[in-house]
Amino acid sequence: METAERFRAAVEKRDLSAVDALFTEDIRLYSPVKFTPFEGRPMVRGLFGVLLRTFEDFRYVGQFEGAAETSTDGEEAPSEILLFRATVNGKQIHGIDLLQFDEAGRIKEFTVMVRPQSAVQALGEAVLAGLVADGLAPGAADR
Repeated sequence: METAERFRAAVEKRDLSAVDALFTEDIRLYSPVKFTPFEGRPMVRGLFGVLLRTFEDFRYVGQFEGAAETSTDGEEAPSEILLFRATVNGKQIHGIDLLQFDEAGRIKEFTVMVRPQSAVQALGEAVLAGLVADGLAPGAADR
């Protein structure tokens, strides 16, 4: 799928504008550190800004193409899985990005799965700190 290749290249170049251009306006991103999805292009773009700063030694190591039911509407959509490796605060991370596409080939759902549990915790702490710093989430004093 052409979109997945463009997404992969944009992430590897840390090109946030190119990543953002591949999202639908109502994109939903399901994170391993938050029960409810991040919703809408501005929020997901902000999250990717944090992720691109947070991940160290990020690299994709594999790719699979197929179709899967979406969480939003339960319909089957063209999908790709990108396997990745990275480090966050000294913790090695193994993960997958599940990209699901609309009929125009834009990313409408994005699901991230990460292991091991200690890496999920390190990622959650780093992302929350980045979201607070960027004004995208309330700080501890505001909650």
